[in-house]
Amino acid sequence: MAPRAAQAPPLQALLLLLLLLALPQASRGNQGKVNFREKEKQVLDQILGPGRYDARIRPSGVNGTADAPTIVSVNIFLRSISKIDDYKMEYSVQLTFREQWLDERLKFNDFGGKIKYLTLTDANRVWMPDLFFSNEKEGHFHNIIMPNVYIRIFPYGSVLYSIRISLTLSCPMNLKLYPLDRQVCSLRMASYGWTTDDLVFLWKDGDPVQVVKNLHLPRFTLEKFLTDYCNSKTNTGEYSCLKVDLLFKREFSYYLIQIYIPCCMLVIVSWVSFWLDQNAIPARVSLGVTTLLTMATQTSGINASLPPVSYTKAIDVWTGVCLTFVFGALLEFALVNYASRSDMHRENMKKQRRQCEMEHAASLEASADLLEDGATTFAMKPLVRHPGDALALDAKARQCEIHMQPKRDNCCRTWLSKFPTRSKRIDVISRITFPLVFALFNLVYWSTYLFRDDERE
Repeated sequence: MAPRAAQAPPLQALLLLLLLLALPQASRGNQGKVNFREKEKQVLDQILGPGRYDARIRPSGVNGTADAPTIVSVNIFLRSISKIDDYKMEYSVQLTFREQWLDERLKFNDFGGKIKYLTLTDANRVWMPDLFFSNEKEGHFHNIIMPNVYIRIFPYGSVLYSIRISLTLSCPMNLKLYPLDRQVCSLRMASYGWTTDDLVFLWKDGDPVQVVKNLHLPRFTLEKFLTDYCNSKTNTGEYSCLKVDLLFKREFSYYLIQIYIPCCMLVIVSWVSFWLDQNAIPARVSLGVTTLLTMATQTSGINASLPPVSYTKAIDVWTGVCLTFVFGALLEFALVNYASRSDMHRENMKKQRRQCEMEHAASLEASADLLEDGATTFAMKPLVRHPGDALALDAKARQCEIHMQPKRDNCCRTWLSKFPTRSKRIDVISRITFPLVFALFNLVYWSTYLFRDDERE
């Protein structure tokens, strides 16, 4: 047993030796792996460290030329358009705004493509373009859960700045064709202090403006958008400016249901008065006054949602004509009532005249009877008759027959003769005239405004 126990220590020593040889190899393997996150920190400290980068100095121009302006490419992604206010003439939009420019001072070693870009969340550490929205009324950044802003610095010195913002922008509108109109609302971005000698904004090549899919607006449809430049010149120099024009088409179905059809119904209801009896004064008056007040309320409600403008809108023409038709129906009853009283007065005068004629005829008969009883009448005949007298009498008789021939009545007179009173004739004529004139107005109105180009001053 003793010799076996003596052989054990050399075996343990061999195992310990192998373990010691393996430890340096493992440590050398760990040392061979590079922590690139740590390298990013080192690169940021290197390019943005104290005394190395000054955010107050703008980058050089193209090809590193100090005198050339800095070129900033702009890209916009429209996330939503919440409302378009006709009264205030403004619209609200939420967008992701991106700017990209080249700053050669921020170049760094990417370690063979291992570092694609560096990320910053503090925009104050690098130079930023002084862009502002010239037609902005209100605006705010989004800070939930974290500030929705980031800056990417690429190895060749390119800087990408992206931020999500919500804006309320002014939109001057031309409401002459309202509600059959199209409106163009602009989004303008300009340099505040740098002139075009130092800073130039350009739309990004390719697709500078993107719109979220299935963009839904309550009363409008975004038909198209156009990008353009709007540089402005002042006494201090020329300033770079970008703009995008959004063309909105107003959805007409809402206004057809809420305005046009109810107005047509009110006008047609006012015509019911023509079919009521002329003696039904309370019914006709209440119908006319009710429709008139309802139409006036409808008109005031429409105007309350629109700004007071100096020109006439298409909706003003429609409501004005409908109000005129309703008011005309009420005036028609006043005319019918006057004609009815005139007919009654004329009928009474005819009755009085007939009674007077009968009394006068009776008195004449009585006086004739008295004369026949008191005296003898003699018929005096001419002693000599000339031959030409007979011919002259025949000619006068023919002329009288010609002048006394009855006039030929046309179909309208024949039809109106069925209604003896003037009040009834006015009602019958109104039943035909009012619908025909209203139908003619509709033909002219819709052909004028539907096929008319949208004019913008």
